[in-house]
Amino acid sequence: MSTGRRIIVVGGGPAGVAAGLAAKRHDAAAEVRVLSDERQEPYEKPPLSKTVLTGKAMPHHAPIAGPKGVCGHGVQLELGTTVKALDLGAHTLVTNTGERIAYDALVLATGSTNRVLPMFPYGRRGVHYLRIKTSVVEIAPRILARVANAELSALIHERHRTRGVDIRVAAAPTALRELPDGRLAVDTETDSMIAADLIVVGAGVAPDDRLAREAGLAVSDGIIVDRHGRTSDPAVFAAGDCARFPGPRGPIRLENWRHAQEHGAIAGRNAAGGDVAYDVVPSFWSEQHDMYIQGVGWPVAEPSTRVRRPVGPGGLLLLEFEGPRLVYVSGINAQRDIAVARRLIERGIPVDHSDVADADKPLAALLKAKV
Repeated sequence: MSTGRRIIVVGGGPAGVAAGLAAKRHDAAAEVRVLSDERQEPYEKPPLSKTVLTGKAMPHHAPIAGPKGVCGHGVQLELGTTVKALDLGAHTLVTNTGERIAYDALVLATGSTNRVLPMFPYGRRGVHYLRIKTSVVEIAPRILARVANAELSALIHERHRTRGVDIRVAAAPTALRELPDGRLAVDTETDSMIAADLIVVGAGVAPDDRLAREAGLAVSDGIIVDRHGRTSDPAVFAAGDCARFPGPRGPIRLENWRHAQEHGAIAGRNAAGGDVAYDVVPSFWSEQHDMYIQGVGWPVAEPSTRVRRPVGPGGLLLLEFEGPRLVYVSGINAQRDIAVARRLIERGIPVDHSDVADADKPLAALLKAKV
């Protein structure tokens, strides 16, 4: 039976679009509106750091909702709309134009905002050149420490070095200066100096939880939600980068494209009257030089067993276990085996470590084992 409910989604990224489409699928009679502060059809962001930079694609070539767009799915899309405040008691929100919009259920998919280092302020003049030599200054003792173990980090670091990328780890920047020739100079705490024509600051992101915090929702480095995506207000949901949800080892935030879409879909469906819990095996991917880097599962600080499995020329799979069960896998150029490993993790299939280490034994055969 149709409820005719009004569902508002704040955010036009993958979580917001997935939420809007899932809400409409669950309740076709609902009025579903997605409010986006951007001025064009929501598009995939990963190509911005890959095919768009190389001139092989444009942002509008990869719409999140497919060629029909968000509106083609029966969902209203309102571009250039920023939400300034929430009134939880009145079930309304206020936009940048002063419009007050009522809702029966609200999904916050506000994503995240760039962390800004005071030493590198927005608007600082820089000179852009193509094909410039690249140096990376990393404050941590190794690269990709959040998603890769030491072996994989070292391998990726070495691949970058052979391609001419100067990566300096455990080297926090201490000062930014302008040189007489107009270039910029970054001093580091190791007393080294790097001259640059262009500085790209990639200091991570922070959850965009302003609306929730100012409205009085429970927030702690992200909007606190339960396994259904529901916040401390039962009529308000949150998903994606901005949300902190129950993980296997306590509350956690994830910042990746697949999580945003899957979490957004759950929140949208539940906002439309569903009752679905979010049970995810997280994953990430990245393309760097000739490396397709992936990771699947929940890494643990001290796995009981680590297994290294070569995968063809230039490929590698690193698997981490708790007892006989695979809990995390990462690799380079191992897409097919990663897909199998995901199913092993999802199904909780016990695995003989020696079978995994033997590159002559196909991983797919392990899926036939009984749990």
